[in-house]
Amino acid sequence: MKYVWFPGCKIPYHQPQYGEASRAVCAALGVELVDLELGCCGYPVRHQSFEASVLSSARNLALAAAEGLPILTPCKCCYGNLRHAIYWMERNETLQERIRRLLVQEGLHLPTRPADWPEPVHLLTALDRDVGAPAIAVAVTNPLTDIKIAAHYGCHALRPGNVTRFDNPLQPTLFERLVEAAGATAVYWPMRLECCGNPLFGKDDRMALKLARKKLVDAMTAGAQVLATACTYCQLQFDTHRSLLHELMPLEGAPPSVLYPQLLGLALGLPPDALGLHRNVTDWQRVLG
Repeated sequence: MKYVWFPGCKIPYHQPQYGEASRAVCAALGVELVDLELGCCGYPVRHQSFEASVLSSARNLALAAAEGLPILTPCKCCYGNLRHAIYWMERNETLQERIRRLLVQEGLHLPTRPADWPEPVHLLTALDRDVGAPAIAVAVTNPLTDIKIAAHYGCHALRPGNVTRFDNPLQPTLFERLVEAAGATAVYWPMRLECCGNPLFGKDDRMALKLARKKLVDAMTAGAQVLATACTYCQLQFDTHRSLLHELMPLEGAPPSVLYPQLLGLALGLPPDALGLHRNVTDWQRVLG
């Protein structure tokens, strides 16, 4: 299994541990990642200039196409925007031709048939579909036995389901399979598909934190000892911003937020430092140490 590695913009600066853990887990499971000089996925400008957003994604698709490889990203926003670009270029020939002309100015090309365009794949999909939960379970040497985990899906990969094609947007099961492949128990919690609140940061911080708190209470009530994330923004919300949450709306005993590749890496026997766990804010060691 071989992919072009696309960490996006947020991970290298805000969540380097997500990139470190993802690469470490991929290496341990025989997934080869190829580094290219890629650009922004275009998500931040989608509502300012849709064409610029599609062009940004298409440029990365063209670079991956030149390598003949699919794109693997751990960022659900990047994954969603790459899927949006493909969806709309497939359905709008005028847009597609405009994007092609702009790419040619850089000496870049997309294959003629959309069926030949590189497939964007989220890290969770690569692990579930291409590696497979059974193979992961066999590779686990330190199973997370007796650990109850709430899987937090995030919004951008799930919706809209006909665009992202990640999993059933109303009843997804992919994340729970991967949690259990690591030897843990996936708990059901009613708010598992609700927004984490991070998109509101910078606009209404208090509301953003109230949404996060409500979700943490729900996960805690369901018996979760750990909240597992696989989205840059969700991890920022539940881990990096946890101190802000505590200052405004104290919540004792809430489960620590840990990135799924960090959890899987521990189950595979990888050292915590290789998974960037020293960068996490919430105290993961009280449960997993």
